[in-house]
Amino acid sequence: MSIDLFSAFIIGMLGSGHCLGMCGGITTMLTSSLNPNADSKQKHWFILLYHLGRILSYTTIGFLVALTSAITTKNIGLPVQYLKTIAAIFLIFIGLYIRKWLMWLTYLEKIGKVIWPKISPYSKKLIPINKKSHAFLLGALWGWLPCGLVYSVLTWALASNDGVTGALIMFSFGLGTLPALVALSYSIAWFKNLLTNNVFRKTSAI
Repeated sequence: MSIDLFSAFIIGMLGSGHCLGMCGGITTMLTSSLNPNADSKQKHWFILLYHLGRILSYTTIGFLVALTSAITTKNIGLPVQYLKTIAAIFLIFIGLYIRKWLMWLTYLEKIGKVIWPKISPYSKKLIPINKKSHAFLLGALWGWLPCGLVYSVLTWALASNDGVTGALIMFSFGLGTLPALVALSYSIAWFKNLLTNNVFRKTSAI
């Protein structure tokens, strides 16, 4: 595994305390939307599939952003180093954002708020979750939720200047967020307490 992919995974894991606040309500809603008649095995599948759908959305967005970057830089001759510098600055902002020392990344979320209202109504057609396809599609819709943390990592995908690399960076980031949100789906309180612990958040931010 390259250092970029490993680092993206670590950022996803350390930043997932923020995910609990941003996506915790959605995770709880999706879990409560599972068909009450579904057996235990089905519920496990449903939970896994909506998280896979979410990660696939991150991966797709990463691919599109990086591919667009590659085409643009080639056509206008923009040095890739400029994009890498921007990505590095945003990585610093992520640390400040995780600990809530500086919340400038919330301004990035306004970009997604233009798209999200057009996507979110489709989720109502998939509830209650009684099919595997419904669980997966709900997760895929969830992946487009406006999030400063996701958008910041996207600048890293953009700086990769390669569609496949950009997709892998966002995939690795999504995997990093998986433990926290799966723990929340199964109400594993100790893990949530760890991620929201003040000392842990400070250490993660640094």
